[in-house]
This record gives sequence, structure tokens and C-alpha cells, in this order.
Amino acid sequence: MNISKLKSLTIAPPLDEPGTHRMWDDPYISGQLLRIHLNQETDAASRKPETIIRTVNWIESFLKKPSSILDLGCGPGLYDELFAERGHRVTGIDYSLRSVQYAKEQAAKRGLNITYLHQNYLDLTLENRYDLVIMIYCDFSVLNPDERDRLLHRVFHLLNPGGLFIFDVLNEHAPDFMNINEKGWEISEGGFWKLDPYLALSQSFHYQTERVILQQHIICTDEEDPEIYRFWNRYYQTGEMAAILKQAGFSEVQMSYQVLPEERAGTNKMVTFYSAQV
Repeated sequence: MNISKLKSLTIAPPLDEPGTHRMWDDPYISGQLLRIHLNQETDAASRKPETIIRTVNWIESFLKKPSSILDLGCGPGLYDELFAERGHRVTGIDYSLRSVQYAKEQAAKRGLNITYLHQNYLDLTLENRYDLVIMIYCDFSVLNPDERDRLLHRVFHLLNPGGLFIFDVLNEHAPDFMNINEKGWEISEGGFWKLDPYLALSQSFHYQTERVILQQHIICTDEEDPEIYRFWNRYYQTGEMAAILKQAGFSEVQMSYQVLPEERAGTNKMVTFYSAQV
């Protein structure tokens, strides 16, 4: 293990510099992620079932009839199944092949007519138009400004006239709950990151001027070079997102802080939901 190299990796990297690896591409970690998605006792990857139902109910309050819905970052399809059961026509897109395969299997078992696509939603090539596009679990916050603007342009043109884009983002309270500048480590005989023994060095960095939080994990083993996983999260101040949406052509922007249930830890306070109409 090269200690000097490890030390250099614990310095805040340039803004938006990617890691060396991505969880969704790794066959082992993607399986771990799916397991966490399906764990009904945690909000770590998907929110708890009662919160998902609450969110779907809130989204449906914007819909006057059975609608065509596109879910960006659908994961294992937990939201899409509810929408389909309520009579909506649903398409889900996710970058994780394992999650998409699971979602397809579950839809087939339950007799639900849901279209699932394995694709990066930044590279959408769909020809259909939709009444509603959703993006849940703060996926929007992981996008850098170029990716964000590209996605908004594409979503705008995927919506029918009067269609809605509904999503959630981290707000200005995120630094209060995301363990800014915290460091930690773990030695495991096999766990989330690897089946074999590893050392995990975790650290967060706060880029205050840009309002960005980086969560970084360096995974070390005896045989391999360190693997670096970086998760960049942008948080937005009140009013900032409305201006971004209107600049992208959307109108009638609404926001809500009360979609998620109150939690003892208060982490629901760092999430804002938006709806924007074409």
C-alpha cells in the first residue's frame, strides 16, 4: 500500500473530477445497491415504502387523468409499479443493468405493463412524448451545470404541451445534515464494497462557493490500486431552482418542502420538491 499516494487522494480534488470507478458498473456493488434499494427499513437507496406511497400520492394530485409517465433513474421500479397499478402508462430508465433486470422481472410477475430501459438518462433517444417526467431521490443534485442544462432541454422537449417535470433536489439546509468534512474508515473481511477484505477511507468535502458537497470513498486491497468513488451533490437555494427552470423554458414552477414525512433526524428538511410545467 502506497501511503504517499493515499495521502494525496485525501486532498480535495478539482470540482467535478470523477473517481476511478462507478458503483453502477460493478457487478458486485450493483448487487449490494439493489439489496439496499429493496430494504424497507432504510432510506439509504430508495425511500421507505410509506414514503414512496406518500410521494406517489402527492405526484398524482397534479394529474387529472391516467397519464403517460417517464421515470428517470427508476432503480428497481418501486414508484413505477404504484403508478402502473393506478392506471398510468409508465416507462422507467436507469443506468444500473441489475436494477432494470430486477424491475422487468417484477413487472412480469405482477402482470404490469411497464417499459424499462437500460440507458443513461443524459443520453435520451426517446421519440415518445409524455404527460409527466419524474426524477426522484435527488438524482438532479448529482448533475453538474452542463449536465443539468442538457437534461432540462431534453425533458422540456419530451413533454406534451401542459406536461409536468417533477423532481426533488437538495436545498440550502443540506450542509447541516451531510456530515461536512467528516472522515472515517472501515476494515472489513468482506462487505458493501468488496467480497474480499478491504480498507475503506471515507471523507466529505464542502465547496462552499459552488454549493457542492463531495462524498468520497477510497477502497484499498492488498492486490489492486485504490479504487476511488466520488459522489458530487449540488444544493440549491430557495428561488435559484425556479430561475433555472424558467430559463430552460418551463412555467408555473411550484415547490414543496412537505412531501417527505417529518423525521427525528430532520433530514427531510434538506429536500425540496419542484413541479414545472411546459
